[in-house]
Amino acid sequence: MDLGTGHRSERSTAPGAVGSGAAGERRFPPGFLLGAATSAYQIEGGVDLDGRGPSIWDTFAAAGHARGHTGEVAADHRRRMAEDVALMARLGLPAYRFSIAWPRVQPTGAGPANQAGLDFYRALVDELLAHGIEPLVTLYHWDLPQALEDAGGWPVRATAERFADYAAIVGAALGDRVRRWSTVNEPWCAAMLGYAAGVHAPGRTDPAAAVAAAHHLLLGHGLAVDALRAALPHGADAEIAITLNPYPVVALGDSDADRDAARRVDGLANRLWSEPVLHGAYPEDVLDDLSAVSDLAHIRDGDLAQIARPIDALGVNYYRRHHVRHESGASAPPSPWPGSPDVAVVEPPGAPTSNGWAVEPDGLTEVLVRLSREGAPPLYVHENGAAFADVVDEDGRVHDEARRRYIADHLAACLDALDAGVDLRGYMVWSLLDNFEWAEGYTQRFGIVHVDFATQRRTPKDSALWYAEVVRTGTLAAEPARPAGDGRRP
Repeated sequence: MDLGTGHRSERSTAPGAVGSGAAGERRFPPGFLLGAATSAYQIEGGVDLDGRGPSIWDTFAAAGHARGHTGEVAADHRRRMAEDVALMARLGLPAYRFSIAWPRVQPTGAGPANQAGLDFYRALVDELLAHGIEPLVTLYHWDLPQALEDAGGWPVRATAERFADYAAIVGAALGDRVRRWSTVNEPWCAAMLGYAAGVHAPGRTDPAAAVAAAHHLLLGHGLAVDALRAALPHGADAEIAITLNPYPVVALGDSDADRDAARRVDGLANRLWSEPVLHGAYPEDVLDDLSAVSDLAHIRDGDLAQIARPIDALGVNYYRRHHVRHESGASAPPSPWPGSPDVAVVEPPGAPTSNGWAVEPDGLTEVLVRLSREGAPPLYVHENGAAFADVVDEDGRVHDEARRRYIADHLAACLDALDAGVDLRGYMVWSLLDNFEWAEGYTQRFGIVHVDFATQRRTPKDSALWYAEVVRTGTLAAEPARPAGDGRRP
């Protein structure tokens, strides 16, 4: 495709059903939202601009925990925002999901808004709208202001209360132009990787703190739902969501112990989050497991009703399944499975991505169908993507056929979910740009656009050019059968 002039899709935005196009093609329903996603700390850089305060990821990375890399520059999006939006427009993307850096808006996580920080996000939203791109705003994608962590972080209730204040500030500033919101991204990662396993910021290894953090992240979500609804302009057609990262769980044996290991992982990875959000209750078996490391005194009367405040949509981030077996001591602390010290999560053999993850697109259909049956509101895939060892060839192209096929297979999984009756309304590929990949630093490339971190040159990969055609036509061509041994679940 020609990236010199830009184009927009002319498809209708009215809801409809999946249909068939030419032979071998499947068509997305009219109005199905296709786009790309990023997060603030992973791409923005500009940590010295706008009066931004330090975040827990600044501190964690500076201590050498991200393979010696930091997000100080990242993809330099703070300075190159207009260039990046123009690139999205040339690719014809109808939607862009991004997160707001809490420390750029409230440098200490409390007090009045930092107008210079808000002005950047106002300019970003205006630039997107000027190019016909719908903004999807995520309020929290893990960059907690360091001052709040110094005061106790997510394990203390006050952080949830401060998050609601922050949500009100952002809602008031952007609510006249932003319709779609997500409060918290992947609270499992923020709580369990950050406070139990210690492999993400803030790097703590306290199982009881992780359990409290999980509750307060959910409470912060519920408080933010109310804060947003109060702050958004009267009559705004807002759509408020939370973004979870559910994993299908597969037991790798037939023993009672293996089945119990799978139950425990399903409880901590999935049901601990979806059941309070959707139904206002924690699973009793999960509370029993967690009681081994926490007295659960942080759960107060009225909290679960607040967590279950009505939402308009649910975001799903999907990458792979969890394959689980019982193994004595395999998840002894520090691990992301508090209260369950004997579970082993094992990657299937032949996992083809550069970070060793299996490719299991049918698992995406599985989680979407499950959430739909559990009473979820309309669903969006807020993240889905894969890391591969991409290089720019001598011809100036990035030939990432593995990623193109990965995206195609997962889009097909979305169509399968639609065919099964799931109310799925959109898909955001992860990620628009190669970026700072958290604990992996710059060693893993997830972007459909290659970033040369030395020069900040952007090069759309073959997957981006292909995805642009899917967006333009609203159709997905049939893929040939995969060979055996490709990392997919049998």
